[in-house]
Amino acid sequence: MSLRSRFCIAVTAGALTVTAFAGPAVAGDDPGDSRSDFGQSQNHNARLYKGVVTASSLALRSAPNRGGQIIRWAGRGEIVTIFCKTNGQNIQGNRQWYLLADGTWAWGAARYIRTIGTAPRWC
Repeated sequence: MSLRSRFCIAVTAGALTVTAFAGPAVAGDDPGDSRSDFGQSQNHNARLYKGVVTASSLALRSAPNRGGQIIRWAGRGEIVTIFCKTNGQNIQGNRQWYLLADGTWAWGAARYIRTIGTAPRWC
């Protein structure tokens, strides 16, 4: 039986830090279990979501606000992988921000990312 990994996101000295900690094991966590989404390809992973950037250039940040350090830039049409969503700074009437998991953990304003398929879960 494997342990479910959960992530705690913390911003330290302007840098985004991801710390994993083990939680209780639950049914479906075993990668060999056919009910587990860990054993599926990324395209079918229920823990990840997809979105497309609608802004011409979108700053991806270390925190869900415009004051967060810019980690990288995403261009219009770029497909991004979304881990979860949270409320942050209001951007043109939208307070939701997505935590992106595209090699670097960074926050993108949901105002400029259109989800593809299912809406992301809350962080």
